Amino acid sequence: MKIGGMQKVSLIDYPKKITCTLFLHGCNFKCGFCHNPELVVEPLREEISEREIFDYLETRKKYLESVCITGGEPLMNLDKAFLRKIKERGFLIKIDTNGSFPERLKEIIDEKLVDFVAMDIKISKDEYEKLVNSIVDINKIEKSMKIISSSGIDYEFRTTVIENIHNKENMRKMAEWVVEVIGKKIKKFVLQGFKNNGKFVDKAFNEKWDTSEKYLNELKEAIRDYCEEIEVRV
Repeated sequence: MKIGGMQKVSLIDYPKKITCTLFLHGCNFKCGFCHNPELVVEPLREEISEREIFDYLETRKKYLESVCITGGEPLMNLDKAFLRKIKERGFLIKIDTNGSFPERLKEIIDEKLVDFVAMDIKISKDEYEKLVNSIVDINKIEKSMKIISSSGIDYEFRTTVIENIHNKENMRKMAEWVVEVIGKKIKKFVLQGFKNNGKFVDKAFNEKWDTSEKYLNELKEAIRDYCEEIEVRV
């Protein structure tokens, strides 16, 4: 497990919680719009030690409520012993995942090592591999959907929306797909706008504009019937 970054305080990475966010190195997808290329396609320049992290957490017990672990794709190499150490110190844990490691996901849920899971659902099933630039085992994606939606823990499915790539038609197809897989309405879906930070895996995305709130709300209306709750994050 290689930790490539730490944001000591975040008010947005764990809903309604003050959190510390850890960025794990490595991902099995190569999404061109990924805003953390240094964690995905580039060698790790500087690794943060577990000791450094736990020393920091010990000094912030009165202020922090949780730890969010993201990436990259954290379930590629996440150490369960590391999660236990976090839980032993009284923190909630949130995991961000692309859903391609359902067995590992089930393990940490069953062992009560995670309190919140955010799973990225990139686009409709027929466009998945094209968008993530990788071979995708859709069965594993669907298995993760089922595990998360039936687990009883807090969760959200979410999509980073890019204008001219995501539209009402493929978002409806995506929502229909998820509902068909899990057998019920989606508890919470988050539409988060693409932000052009000028550093992407695929440099072509440097030419894209930020997704507008208006566009996100249009897509929200398109999938409203498939979800119990939809949140827009600009």
